[in-house]
Amino acid sequence: MERRDSSKNFRESLKKLAPGILDWYIIRQFLGTFVFSLVLILSIAVIFDFSEKIDDFIQKQAPLKAIVFDYYLNFIPYFATLFAPMFVFISVIFFTSRMAVNTEIIAMLNSGMSFRRLLLPYFISAAFIAIAAFMLQNYVLPHSNIARLDFEEKYYRSSDFRKMNVSSVHRQVYPNVYIYMEQYNKISQSGRNFSMEKFDDQGRLESKMTANMIRWDSTTNKWGAWWYYIRETDSIGERLSSGRRIDTVLNVGPEDFTRSPEFVYTMTHGELLDYIGVLESQGSDEIKLYLNEKHRRYASPFAFFILTLIGVSLSSRKIKGGIGMQIGLGLALTFSYILFMQFSSQFSLKGDLDPALAMWIPNIIYAFIAAGVYYSAPK
Repeated sequence: MERRDSSKNFRESLKKLAPGILDWYIIRQFLGTFVFSLVLILSIAVIFDFSEKIDDFIQKQAPLKAIVFDYYLNFIPYFATLFAPMFVFISVIFFTSRMAVNTEIIAMLNSGMSFRRLLLPYFISAAFIAIAAFMLQNYVLPHSNIARLDFEEKYYRSSDFRKMNVSSVHRQVYPNVYIYMEQYNKISQSGRNFSMEKFDDQGRLESKMTANMIRWDSTTNKWGAWWYYIRETDSIGERLSSGRRIDTVLNVGPEDFTRSPEFVYTMTHGELLDYIGVLESQGSDEIKLYLNEKHRRYASPFAFFILTLIGVSLSSRKIKGGIGMQIGLGLALTFSYILFMQFSSQFSLKGDLDPALAMWIPNIIYAFIAAGVYYSAPK
């Protein structure tokens, strides 16, 4: 008998949670407003971006087909994913405020629907958008970003950006092992005035190699150092050696010296994890940038749920000022969230803040804000 009662209660609980007419109404309003605001703001963004770059397109004779398909067709999903939390928040504030003004929220609550139950269709919609954004960020956008960045490098950025010589290359290739080149040429895949220094755990110099030139050998996949000079020190003393050519085993390739910071946006989820493993083996400080991106991709989907909860809790109350005040407050909170994310990212890159903590701090802080406005919302 008790088992039957518990089974009956469980079925009744599922029945209560099953989406009804009101739930589908809210989901349609949510997703419809989101898509509408997305299309509207992206259209404005494309117009402003085109007006800013049209002189460069004309000067560099960019084909119309490349502008449309290689650039803007890939620019739109990148921009949409980047600012998707803002679009979600604006959508929630806009249509929920309108429902509150029309006393639809009051009618739902008076009909016996709890405020917590009212949040279910909002979270279903937020989950749909969050999953779509996560898949785009990790598996679709990396490929489209390659075409977008190639177009920008060819038709938009200055010639200094695309110059063949890179000056003053510093890089950590192994733990406690650092290399330097006065100049690196992308075409010949060679660098001049090369040096490699190795330190012990106490920071004392163990060995230093200098060479007039270092060049990549594609047949052996190794770097060859020409007219080299090696100085090694240990507890016994100092040893010197020199010669015409010697192969050096460095776990970096020619492409590692020419990558811009935006290279991180061209990696799929698996490629990003693999490259982080390579940087860990090198002991490179560049790993912070890639760890930031990794944790950002994990943290950003949760922002949809947090900002949705804040938006519903703020806009479900009918106020005298109308929806204008609520939309203004929503925009302020959204921009502060994006700004907070950028600040924490810079603290991680330039300071000692852990990348995982840096990317999750905005979510943690705004989760407390969401809890506060939720408990103050009309029930």
